[in-house]
Amino acid sequence: MGIKGLTKLLADNAPRGMKEQKFESYFGRKIAIDASMSIYQFLIVVGRSGTEMLTNEAGETTSHLVGMFSRTIRLLEAGIKPVYVFDGKPPDLKKEELAKRYSRREDATDDLAKATEIGNKEDIEKFSKRTVKVTPQHNDDCKKLLRLMGVPVVEAPSEAEAQCAALCKAEKVYAVASEDMDSLTFGASRFLRHLMDPSSKKIPVMEFDISQILEELELSMDQFIDLCILCGCDYCDSIRGIGPQTALKLVRQHGSMESILENINKERYQIPDDWPYEEARRLFKEPLVTDDEQTELKWAAPDEEGLINFLVKENGFNIDRVTKAVEKIKTAKTKSSQGRYELLSKNLLMVNDVGKNCHSLNFFKS
Repeated sequence: MGIKGLTKLLADNAPRGMKEQKFESYFGRKIAIDASMSIYQFLIVVGRSGTEMLTNEAGETTSHLVGMFSRTIRLLEAGIKPVYVFDGKPPDLKKEELAKRYSRREDATDDLAKATEIGNKEDIEKFSKRTVKVTPQHNDDCKKLLRLMGVPVVEAPSEAEAQCAALCKAEKVYAVASEDMDSLTFGASRFLRHLMDPSSKKIPVMEFDISQILEELELSMDQFIDLCILCGCDYCDSIRGIGPQTALKLVRQHGSMESILENINKERYQIPDDWPYEEARRLFKEPLVTDDEQTELKWAAPDEEGLINFLVKENGFNIDRVTKAVEKIKTAKTKSSQGRYELLSKNLLMVNDVGKNCHSLNFFKS
């Protein structure tokens, strides 16, 4: 779910903290990607028609593999160095949200059965997508594929978004790519939306800069976390009647959640019983993540034989397409390395030129 209404709130109140970027502008950048979000999108979109999905001869779904393979190649060809981060065990505080999601899938399954019975194609398409769930098998398949492609995989101990943000704060990656805005709440310095969208959509990447956002909102990071909790997050219900704009007004006026709850009109805004905002705040400020010193990110050459065995022999991919894709990966990695070398050489030349100019202006004085 992420943070309810946060994108529009920032567009209205912190526009300088958001900017549209071209996909190609991230050449040479290391980007942490929320894997589960991407896999979910692939399962919904790739090769899907109603309840029919892409499968291998054994009847096992392959939509996630097709999507992950082609999208990752696109990233590599653009000179981007992706790092895929997978969810671990969800925090206890998220159990209620997960139960709601399960209930919605159950309702969608019932609606799908009714739509199928009467042959309503539009409803079949709509409700079948709502029944999709990323399974441990989908995750394991994609981890295996990515490792065979030579792309690093990080298994988070808990929330992937939190682990992505930790990598970003430790400057192991340039930015976090996801569609859930709570990456910002976890403290990612830069956050990207639409990076994983297909090129056919022609939607620019939206980059968010947390320092600029905080400056424009005139909030501290602690206050921003309280704002996000008030808007509505995965860890606790929001207060009925308080939307994003009202939440911002309250945080600016009172400064902290404790002060807001002391001064809020209790008749107008009913605070849920045992509202766990403190636990939610703690999860955002001190999430369970792997120590960045223990996280080593390495991009390697693709394992061509391994990819052919996994994709062609086990999952029915066309061998010519896989072979051509492997060549694309090799070319992309060579191009990326050469591009970084050229960029470094260019920057060194610029530094030398600046040094000469500064020397001539007596900027270098002992």
